[in-house]
Amino acid sequence: MVKEKPNSTRMYDQDGYRRRAACICVRNEAEKEILLVTSSRRPEHWIVPGGGVEPEEEPAATALREVEEEAGVLGKLGRSLGVFENDDRKHRTQVFVMIVTEELDEWEDARSRQRKWFTLDEALKLLRLHKPYQLCYLGLAKFS
Repeated sequence: MVKEKPNSTRMYDQDGYRRRAACICVRNEAEKEILLVTSSRRPEHWIVPGGGVEPEEEPAATALREVEEEAGVLGKLGRSLGVFENDDRKHRTQVFVMIVTEELDEWEDARSRQRKWFTLDEALKLLRLHKPYQLCYLGLAKFS
């Protein structure tokens, strides 16, 4: 199902949940550091980059597009951690691990978002404060 909104088209699954994709961006295969971005709505909140699946787009492509737009990074997409359901927000997010290979000097959301590398412990604390439901993304990763 497709729903038009100003400046975007939202895709929904058969249960009416919005389809999303996100990446746990890591610096290398050791997966000791995680890249978070500030929220566009709440600049003091750190979150995992991700967003809505567009028509004719696969979740893996969405994840790569969203991290480039929001975090200004490129990389190698790794394993899928699964699909995570948020009943409060009515969305399902497929989450991937991505090894960052390049940090861009300029990117689409550079003026409205910050990006920063955090240790796993630091990232867990920030997500617990700002986006508790994103903690489950890290729960299935090998570095948890």
